[in-house]
Amino acid sequence: MEVKIEDSWKQHIGGEFDKQYFASLTAFVRDEYSKYTCYPPGKLIFNAFNLCPFDKVKVVIIGQDPYHEPGQAHGLCFSVNDGVQIPPSLVNIYKEIKADLGVDSPASGNLTRWAEQGVLLLNATLTVRAHQAASHQRRGWEEFTDAAIKALNADKDNLVFLLWGSYAQSKAAYIDPSKHLVLKSAHPSPLSAYRGFFGNKHFSRCNEYLQQHGITPINW
Repeated sequence: MEVKIEDSWKQHIGGEFDKQYFASLTAFVRDEYSKYTCYPPGKLIFNAFNLCPFDKVKVVIIGQDPYHEPGQAHGLCFSVNDGVQIPPSLVNIYKEIKADLGVDSPASGNLTRWAEQGVLLLNATLTVRAHQAASHQRRGWEEFTDAAIKALNADKDNLVFLLWGSYAQSKAAYIDPSKHLVLKSAHPSPLSAYRGFFGNKHFSRCNEYLQQHGITPINW
Protein backbone atom coordinates (compact mmCIF):
# COMPACT_ATOMS: atom_id res chain seq x y z
CA MET A 1 0.00 0.00 0.00
CA GLU A 2 1.54 3.25 -1.15
CA VAL A 3 0.58 6.12 1.13
CA LYS A 4 -0.02 9.21 -0.96
CA ILE A 5 -1.91 11.65 1.19
CA GLU A 6 -2.45 15.37 0.74
CA ASP A 7 0.18 17.55 2.44
CA SER A 8 -1.98 19.31 5.03
CA TRP A 9 -3.20 15.91 6.28
CA LYS A 10 0.40 14.72 6.41
CA GLN A 11 1.23 17.64 8.70
CA HIS A 12 -1.54 16.70 11.16
CA ILE A 13 -1.56 12.88 11.10
CA GLY A 14 1.65 11.95 9.27
CA GLY A 15 3.04 10.57 12.52
CA GLU A 16 0.57 7.67 12.27
CA PHE A 17 2.50 6.29 9.30
CA ASP A 18 5.52 5.67 11.53
CA LYS A 19 3.65 3.65 14.15
CA GLN A 20 3.81 -0.11 14.52
CA TYR A 21 0.08 -0.63 13.96
CA PHE A 22 0.33 1.15 10.60
CA ALA A 23 3.22 -1.05 9.50
CA SER A 24 1.13 -4.13 10.34
CA LEU A 25 -1.89 -2.64 8.58
CA THR A 26 0.15 -1.87 5.46
CA ALA A 27 1.45 -5.46 5.34
CA PHE A 28 -2.09 -6.82 5.74
CA VAL A 29 -3.55 -4.58 3.02
CA ARG A 30 -0.74 -5.36 0.56
CA ASP A 31 -1.26 -9.07 1.14
CA GLU A 32 -5.03 -8.81 0.68
CA TYR A 33 -4.76 -6.79 -2.53
CA SER A 34 -2.20 -9.25 -3.94
CA LYS A 35 -4.38 -12.33 -3.23
CA TYR A 36 -7.96 -11.11 -3.60
CA THR A 37 -10.01 -8.50 -5.37
CA CYS A 38 -10.30 -5.60 -2.91
CA TYR A 39 -11.91 -2.19 -3.01
CA PRO A 40 -11.44 0.67 -3.56
CA PRO A 41 -8.64 0.59 -6.17
CA GLY A 42 -5.30 1.10 -4.41
CA LYS A 43 -4.79 4.63 -5.72
CA LEU A 44 -8.16 5.68 -4.22
CA ILE A 45 -7.72 4.34 -0.67
CA PHE A 46 -6.97 7.85 0.62
CA ASN A 47 -9.35 9.62 -1.78
CA ALA A 48 -11.42 11.21 1.01
CA PHE A 49 -8.30 12.94 2.36
CA ASN A 50 -6.92 13.91 -1.04
CA LEU A 51 -10.15 15.49 -2.30
CA CYS A 52 -10.75 17.34 0.99
CA PRO A 53 -7.55 18.80 2.47
CA PHE A 54 -7.39 19.22 6.26
CA ASP A 55 -7.41 23.01 5.89
CA LYS A 56 -10.63 22.92 3.83
CA VAL A 57 -12.72 20.57 6.00
CA LYS A 58 -16.07 22.06 7.09
CA VAL A 59 -18.23 18.96 7.56
CA VAL A 60 -17.40 15.37 8.50
CA ILE A 61 -19.66 12.44 7.58
CA ILE A 62 -18.56 9.11 9.05
CA GLY A 63 -19.30 5.77 7.41
CA GLN A 64 -18.18 2.33 8.43
CA ASP A 65 -16.89 0.31 5.48
CA PRO A 66 -16.37 0.74 1.72
CA TYR A 67 -18.90 -0.78 -0.66
CA HIS A 68 -17.78 -4.28 -1.58
CA GLU A 69 -19.27 -4.90 -5.04
CA PRO A 70 -17.56 -4.11 -8.39
CA GLY A 71 -17.28 -0.49 -9.51
CA GLN A 72 -18.87 1.04 -6.41
CA ALA A 73 -16.20 2.11 -3.92
CA HIS A 74 -13.94 5.04 -4.75
CA GLY A 75 -12.76 6.09 -1.31
CA LEU A 76 -15.65 8.32 -0.19
CA CYS A 77 -18.27 7.05 2.26
CA PHE A 78 -21.81 6.65 0.86
CA SER A 79 -20.54 7.62 -2.61
CA VAL A 80 -20.33 5.55 -5.79
CA ASN A 81 -18.79 6.16 -9.18
CA ASP A 82 -20.76 7.80 -11.97
CA GLY A 83 -22.96 5.32 -13.83
CA VAL A 84 -23.27 2.96 -10.85
CA GLN A 85 -26.73 2.38 -9.40
CA ILE A 86 -27.28 4.67 -6.40
CA PRO A 87 -27.17 2.53 -3.22
CA PRO A 88 -30.22 2.46 -0.91
CA SER A 89 -28.63 4.52 1.89
CA LEU A 90 -27.65 7.27 -0.53
CA VAL A 91 -31.14 7.21 -2.09
CA ASN A 92 -32.45 7.98 1.40
CA ILE A 93 -29.84 10.71 1.96
CA TYR A 94 -30.98 12.35 -1.28
CA LYS A 95 -34.63 12.01 -0.16
CA GLU A 96 -33.88 13.82 3.10
CA ILE A 97 -32.00 16.59 1.25
CA LYS A 98 -35.05 17.02 -1.01
CA ALA A 99 -37.42 17.14 1.98
CA ASP A 100 -35.13 19.44 3.98
CA LEU A 101 -33.85 21.83 1.32
CA GLY A 102 -36.06 21.23 -1.72
CA VAL A 103 -33.02 20.19 -3.78
CA ASP A 104 -33.78 17.57 -6.42
CA SER A 105 -31.72 14.38 -6.35
CA PRO A 106 -28.94 14.22 -8.92
CA ALA A 107 -28.78 11.30 -11.34
CA SER A 108 -25.35 10.24 -10.02
CA GLY A 109 -24.31 8.86 -6.65
CA ASN A 110 -20.84 10.39 -7.01
CA LEU A 111 -20.29 12.72 -4.04
CA THR A 112 -16.96 14.13 -5.21
CA ARG A 113 -18.72 17.53 -5.51
CA TRP A 114 -19.35 17.45 -1.73
CA ALA A 115 -15.75 16.49 -0.95
CA GLU A 116 -14.44 19.37 -3.06
CA GLN A 117 -16.58 21.79 -1.01
CA GLY A 118 -15.11 20.64 2.31
CA VAL A 119 -17.16 17.57 3.25
CA LEU A 120 -14.84 14.84 4.54
CA LEU A 121 -16.57 11.57 3.57
CA LEU A 122 -14.67 9.30 5.92
CA ASN A 123 -15.14 5.57 6.25
CA ALA A 124 -13.76 4.20 9.52
CA THR A 125 -12.26 1.29 7.55
CA LEU A 126 -10.72 2.30 4.22
CA THR A 127 -10.50 -1.06 2.40
CA VAL A 128 -12.56 -4.24 2.00
CA ARG A 129 -12.33 -7.62 0.28
CA ALA A 130 -14.79 -8.06 -2.61
CA HIS A 131 -18.22 -9.37 -1.58
CA GLN A 132 -17.19 -9.56 2.11
CA ALA A 133 -18.49 -6.68 4.19
CA ALA A 134 -16.38 -5.82 7.25
CA SER A 135 -13.55 -8.10 6.08
CA HIS A 136 -10.86 -5.49 6.83
CA GLN A 137 -12.25 -4.21 10.11
CA ARG A 138 -10.17 -4.34 13.32
CA ARG A 139 -6.87 -4.48 11.40
CA GLY A 140 -5.73 -0.95 12.23
CA TRP A 141 -7.75 1.28 9.95
CA GLU A 142 -9.99 2.41 12.79
CA GLU A 143 -6.97 3.60 14.76
CA PHE A 144 -5.85 5.66 11.77
CA THR A 145 -9.24 7.22 11.05
CA ASP A 146 -9.82 7.89 14.76
CA ALA A 147 -6.53 9.82 14.71
CA ALA A 148 -7.90 11.92 11.84
CA ILE A 149 -11.10 12.69 13.81
CA LYS A 150 -9.07 13.58 16.91
CA ALA A 151 -6.81 15.90 14.89
CA LEU A 152 -9.81 17.67 13.35
CA ASN A 153 -11.38 18.05 16.78
CA ALA A 154 -8.20 19.49 18.32
CA ASP A 155 -6.88 21.68 15.51
CA LYS A 156 -10.03 23.13 13.94
CA ASP A 157 -13.09 25.03 15.19
CA ASN A 158 -16.72 25.10 14.12
CA LEU A 159 -16.84 21.84 12.18
CA VAL A 160 -20.11 19.98 11.70
CA PHE A 161 -20.03 16.23 12.41
CA LEU A 162 -22.93 14.23 10.95
CA LEU A 163 -23.12 10.96 12.91
CA TRP A 164 -25.70 8.57 11.47
CA GLY A 165 -26.29 5.29 13.25
CA SER A 166 -24.77 3.85 16.41
CA TYR A 167 -21.36 3.11 14.90
CA ALA A 168 -20.78 6.69 13.71
CA GLN A 169 -22.19 8.02 16.99
CA SER A 170 -19.53 6.09 18.91
CA LYS A 171 -16.99 8.55 17.41
CA ALA A 172 -18.62 11.42 19.34
CA ALA A 173 -16.33 10.42 22.20
CA TYR A 174 -13.49 12.13 20.29
CA ILE A 175 -15.37 15.37 19.54
CA ASP A 176 -15.72 18.43 21.78
CA PRO A 177 -19.33 19.66 21.38
CA SER A 178 -18.40 23.08 22.76
CA LYS A 179 -16.13 23.65 19.71
CA HIS A 180 -18.09 21.84 17.02
CA LEU A 181 -21.67 20.98 16.06
CA VAL A 182 -22.42 17.28 16.50
CA LEU A 183 -25.64 16.10 14.84
CA LYS A 184 -26.82 12.53 15.49
CA SER A 185 -29.64 10.47 14.04
CA ALA A 186 -30.55 6.99 12.86
CA HIS A 187 -28.63 5.59 9.87
CA PRO A 188 -30.02 6.30 6.39
CA SER A 189 -30.17 2.59 5.47
CA PRO A 190 -33.64 1.27 4.57
CA LEU A 191 -33.58 -0.74 7.81
CA SER A 192 -33.42 2.34 10.03
CA ALA A 193 -34.12 5.52 8.03
CA TYR A 194 -37.71 5.69 9.26
CA ARG A 195 -36.54 5.60 12.88
CA GLY A 196 -35.25 9.16 12.81
CA PHE A 197 -33.05 9.75 9.77
CA PHE A 198 -35.96 11.08 7.74
CA GLY A 199 -36.89 14.47 9.13
CA ASN A 200 -33.56 15.06 10.91
CA LYS A 201 -32.98 18.25 8.87
CA HIS A 202 -29.23 17.76 9.26
CA PHE A 203 -28.45 19.47 5.96
CA SER A 204 -30.23 22.75 6.75
CA ARG A 205 -29.00 22.67 10.36
CA CYS A 206 -25.44 22.15 9.13
CA ASN A 207 -25.63 25.09 6.73
CA GLU A 208 -27.24 27.39 9.32
CA TYR A 209 -24.38 26.63 11.73
CA LEU A 210 -21.73 27.25 9.08
CA GLN A 211 -23.30 30.56 8.10
CA GLN A 212 -23.56 31.65 11.74
CA HIS A 213 -19.79 31.19 11.96
CA GLY A 214 -19.02 33.03 8.73
CA ILE A 215 -18.33 29.85 6.75
CA THR A 216 -19.67 29.31 3.23
CA PRO A 217 -22.46 26.70 3.41
CA ILE A 218 -22.43 23.46 1.44
CA ASN A 219 -24.31 23.22 -1.84
CA TRP A 220 -25.88 19.80 -1.18
